[in-house]
Amino acid sequence: MKKLILAGLIMSLGACASTDKTETTEAATLAPDSVDLGGLSNEDATSKLLEALLSKSYLASRAGPNGVAVNFDNNQFILQPSINPDGIDRIMMNRFYAIHPKYVGSKEMLFMIGTLNQKLNFAKFVIRDNGAVIQVQGAATFVDTITMEELRRFILWTDEGLRQVGKSLPEGAEDVIKPIPVMQNIQSI
Repeated sequence: MKKLILAGLIMSLGACASTDKTETTEAATLAPDSVDLGGLSNEDATSKLLEALLSKSYLASRAGPNGVAVNFDNNQFILQPSINPDGIDRIMMNRFYAIHPKYVGSKEMLFMIGTLNQKLNFAKFVIRDNGAVIQVQGAATFVDTITMEELRRFILWTDEGLRQVGKSLPEGAEDVIKPIPVMQNIQSI
């Protein structure tokens, strides 16, 4: 009986020691609270930003040499670091919408975009590709380091601003202006 109790104690101590090592390993692989992009090229900053987003469990992928496509609340954005070694750094956030062919280049679209830019300050609205695409662009500014929470809140703020714009558009606008997916095969994931 004494041998059985002794064996049980040894196994318990072994399990505790094993748990300790696991906790140390988990602590070493926690996602970063911030990402330092200072002094990097835009391309290297893009890679580092992508790594930080993936480590925080964002659905994200590379979008060209200087862009990261990210899915946030079922909406897709392109994040583009713009690093300035002597000043303010930015992460440009873009969202793209296709315009129904019937309204491409129309005065109504130009008027709507002009009105949005006059009345709102959370993003800039631009018509591109000969009137076929609306680009919505905002910028998060920082110096060298941005916390992942600041980036999350910036995306959330812009996403909510776009949601409010969508609610204020006339009924049927969702048939005229549709988000352009920027991530490949998002539905299959």
